[in-house]
Amino acid sequence: MSTQPQPAPPPAKSRLLQDGRDMFWSMAPLVVACIALAGLVGMCSFAPTGPKSGKVPTYDSVTALKSDAQTLGFPIRLPALPQGWQANSGARNGLDGGRTDPATGRSVKALVSTVGYLTPTGMYLSLTQSDADEDKLVASLHPGMYPTGTQDVAGQKWIVYEGGSADDGAAEPVWTTRLTGQGGSTQLAITGAGSSDQFRTLATATQTQSPLPDKR
Repeated sequence: MSTQPQPAPPPAKSRLLQDGRDMFWSMAPLVVACIALAGLVGMCSFAPTGPKSGKVPTYDSVTALKSDAQTLGFPIRLPALPQGWQANSGARNGLDGGRTDPATGRSVKALVSTVGYLTPTGMYLSLTQSDADEDKLVASLHPGMYPTGTQDVAGQKWIVYEGGSADDGAAEPVWTTRLTGQGGSTQLAITGAGSSDQFRTLATATQTQSPLPDKR
């Protein structure tokens, strides 16, 4: 019995000729997998029109800064910001080797209080208050920065740092100053994506306030 030759399979369809049904069936497994993952961990979303903005988090900066004033051992101020500014984050940290002990000359651990704010235009600025040395504090925010000038804010001189690596957010300047009073001294630093006027607003709102009560 002779064997008839089998017909050759049709050539594969060019990708340029694929229609909407081909694209649908090629994407269907991905969409199904995404939906399944969303049911498990709630982290996958399918938004052809772009992500939706979520609710802006709030942060109780009044309670946090009052607690820092009682705990950290250096003067802490609560900024008196105008309407429209909103605290949205905060942290209390340590900075190893962040300050020089005046009694021994040795580098010791510094303490840091940071609160983040959203401006009325939606830009983010952070205010850091610390007993750290100026250069150590700035380096902890954005490594590789250097002083490029000063800003006078109602008679208080703020030193402006710029430069560093863009990967570290160094396109954002740092304004820093040291406030000294009867209760001791505090190094302040402001950084973020706000405008110069917004830096100035936060600087003024902080430096004009008396330190919060401490544990002494």
